[in-house]
Amino acid sequence: MTGPARDGAWLADFGERLARAGFLVAGGFRTGPDDDVPALPDGAPAATVLVVGSLSNTLLPILKERAEWHDGAPDPLDRYTRAALTVLADGARLGVVFPFDGPPYYPFQRWALRTGGFSRSPMGVLADEPHGPWLGLRAAFLAREVLPVTGGGRDGPCPTCADTPCISACPAGALSSSGYDVPRCLSWLVANPSADCHRGCLARRACPFGRDHAQGYDEAAFHMRSFLGAAF
Repeated sequence: MTGPARDGAWLADFGERLARAGFLVAGGFRTGPDDDVPALPDGAPAATVLVVGSLSNTLLPILKERAEWHDGAPDPLDRYTRAALTVLADGARLGVVFPFDGPPYYPFQRWALRTGGFSRSPMGVLADEPHGPWLGLRAAFLAREVLPVTGGGRDGPCPTCADTPCISACPAGALSSSGYDVPRCLSWLVANPSADCHRGCLARRACPFGRDHAQGYDEAAFHMRSFLGAAF
């Protein structure tokens, strides 16, 4: 039994189903031998990867209506992500993997860079032109077919940013041109429990890209609590 043709119309329809669950296709690429993409559950190789992301201001209102948010168990976002996207993957005959699977962990940032349009930021997260640093990487769908995606060909916004306001906005001094000093950031947060950073990273808020997608304070505080909870 064959399904619908995996063309642009199929991809658009699949994107609409993802959006109703709070997610979006961040990009896709055709796999190569150096991409470290796992096989599909039946052992067949994946020909295409669709990288899936989310914006907190869209996803968290949906999550708050779900049992995962209210049951008191840890990691409500990861559990909802797995549940919702596994259903979509099964219905579309796709494989699916998650960044929280592991160790070993899948190279999600490398996969996102393969799609084009992303760049590494001093904050340790990727940034793209429309969303800035606000797009979270949530999953990757694996297709045995070659889907109508190209991958590559575009640079992300960070190399064009001469002022790097994210670096100067960090009160912990945890950012520099050489990267993100996570222990310094964590130490500063613990030592300053009333700092504005606990309502969301000030460096991210200083980024000139994607400001229309910046997290609200409730959403940002949720992610900061998750960050601190994972560290300690």
